[in-house]
Amino acid sequence: MSVSISTKSFEELSKVELYEILKLRSEIFVIEQNCVYQDIDSKDLEAFHVLGYIQDELIGYARCFAPGIYFEEAAIGRVLVKINYRNQGYAHKIMNESVAEINKKHPQIPIKISAQQYLIEFYEQHDFHPVGEGYLEDGIPHINMIRK
Repeated sequence: MSVSISTKSFEELSKVELYEILKLRSEIFVIEQNCVYQDIDSKDLEAFHVLGYIQDELIGYARCFAPGIYFEEAAIGRVLVKINYRNQGYAHKIMNESVAEINKKHPQIPIKISAQQYLIEFYEQHDFHPVGEGYLEDGIPHINMIRK
């Protein structure tokens, strides 16, 4: 199945799209990962959102930031793919689009992510490299990674 990817600012999101994003993020980051944390953090207002759909179903997502909003560098976060669509290459498509959008809006700027440590190899495939020591974020091992 082919995924259709679009990128929108917060203001461009419809109410239904925003609802689908928040529902899917909660499904994965709160319920699946058994992690109680405040997902709605006001940063969505300043992000641009990368949405991956198969037909009318949101199956993948990431949010991206200009430099200076989340980190000093540009940033990508909340990268996800719905459980029944994993291991089919959709996460790579979401990451490729996220990197391309940042590079289009902010060329020559490094991109930083706070990656769950079990996904280091995945992000390395997108030219991200670990920096510094690992740390716990909401009880989950993370590490910062940079793409120059």
